[in-house]
Amino acid sequence: MPYPPLGTLYAMSYLREHGFDVRLFDTMFSNSAKDIQKTIDDFKPDVFVSYDDGFNYLTKMCLTNMREACFDMQAYAKSKGCKVIVSSSDATDHIEDYLTHGADVVVIGEAEQTVLELCNAFKNQMNINSIQGIAIANNHEILKSNPRTVLKDLDVLPSPAWDLLDIAQYKKMWLDNHGYFSLNFVTTRGCPYKCNWCAKPIYGNRYNSHSPENIVLEIKKWQQQFGFTHIWFADDIFGLKPNWLKDFEYYIKKENVKVSYKIQSRADLLLEEDNIKHLANSGCTMVWMGAESGSQKILDAMDKGTKVEQIYEATRLLKKNKVQVSLFLQIGYLEETMDDIKLTVKMVEDLLPDGIGISVSYPLPGTAFYDKVKEQLKVKSNWTDSDDLDMMFKNTYKPEFYKQLQRYIHRRYRKQIGYESARKLFSQPTGLNLKNTLSLIKIIPQEFIEKLKLKQIEPNATAKF
Repeated sequence: MPYPPLGTLYAMSYLREHGFDVRLFDTMFSNSAKDIQKTIDDFKPDVFVSYDDGFNYLTKMCLTNMREACFDMQAYAKSKGCKVIVSSSDATDHIEDYLTHGADVVVIGEAEQTVLELCNAFKNQMNINSIQGIAIANNHEILKSNPRTVLKDLDVLPSPAWDLLDIAQYKKMWLDNHGYFSLNFVTTRGCPYKCNWCAKPIYGNRYNSHSPENIVLEIKKWQQQFGFTHIWFADDIFGLKPNWLKDFEYYIKKENVKVSYKIQSRADLLLEEDNIKHLANSGCTMVWMGAESGSQKILDAMDKGTKVEQIYEATRLLKKNKVQVSLFLQIGYLEETMDDIKLTVKMVEDLLPDGIGISVSYPLPGTAFYDKVKEQLKVKSNWTDSDDLDMMFKNTYKPEFYKQLQRYIHRRYRKQIGYESARKLFSQPTGLNLKNTLSLIKIIPQEFIEKLKLKQIEPNATAKF
């Protein structure tokens, strides 16, 4: 399910609108950091910008492989005489590392305006020290300028530079693997909620949005050109402003746009106004809900601001309105016990969502959660890859227990889906129900094996699981 680097395309469009010639190297389908060398050699840029897609939550995870790949790319650009600018969550959290590996400047915060000012300064051989939102090295000292004020009216931004992208490669992969083409859009920047494990290095707690009309017209324009039938709205929180979803539904119908889409949201927000109805009526087919835990104790410890009852009710209403619901879950938060884990498993089995995504609690720099455990992050402070799932701090159980627990919960969930499909098979005979029912032949022994492994790691903790 590849999605283009949307944040990068916005920045390139903004530069181009202000007179700069730009070339995109898209890392999505690359196998090596060395792949960029031909683009640099052919284009011969004056400035090399490593620009993470801030709308992809995986970029917040400070992954070792991605950092080292960036170091390799910026080192090659530097060897070719380029000025090097880096804009990413990881660079914001590890400024000194990037500056000592070839970067001339690290951008902190929302970056389009800052990158433009930097490019103009480099072009005109001007001093960059007074530019807002940057960090530079000066005689082995890190200097940070004043913060950059974020854009409030996002409609002033030009459309992403989709034409610089090899869109055919994305479309082919989607059609070959899924039978439809999905593209990513974003309607907002930032998130005002204060979950204490969630990092916000780019936009902070501010929340600004495009107008519903602007987004619908963008969808209509690019759908006619690219032929996608599905959208992944990459917002941290979709449709938070009052009446935004109502107006979005209105413009979708007014412009006769036919598209299905999926979003991320929260249980409490979904229950406000008629949000779920507006989502269903405008084409939403899937909501990924940040449920996190079935234990109210853990939700409160996270400063999540939601209730377990709201997760149950939002799921019920989404299903009633024929919108699929998937749950983001987090295991291993501080002081979580087996009783808390059982409540999460019970919630999954009670609700039987259409999908689950399980992560081990991960301390991101700049969060209150990170501050609580940072003294323990001496050996390892970030994952190597996004599926690392290593517990890097001391918790209730052994680190390997949480990796195994993640696998076990997935197997147990698939088993329950199989049982439910078997129950429905005679009353609602569908291909999906038959497939899920037959999968029990494989899943039941797999779940049993995963449970045995779990008990071998922590026999006392799982005695009653």
